[in-house]
Amino acid sequence: MVSESVTFGPSRCRNCGFEAPGGDDAWRRIDVPKLGRMTQCPDCESTDVITSR
Repeated sequence: MVSESVTFGPSRCRNCGFEAPGGDDAWRRIDVPKLGRMTQCPDCESTDVITSR
């Protein structure tokens, strides 16, 4: 069986500009009712985060 790994590029907070690799432990993960799990910026607590592949 072949295993494929997905590599994410840097993620960036659109509010304050914080950057870290996508999926990195630097990002917070929060559970939002009706929306599910979201990524949150550790600096400004925004969830407006973009990730490139």
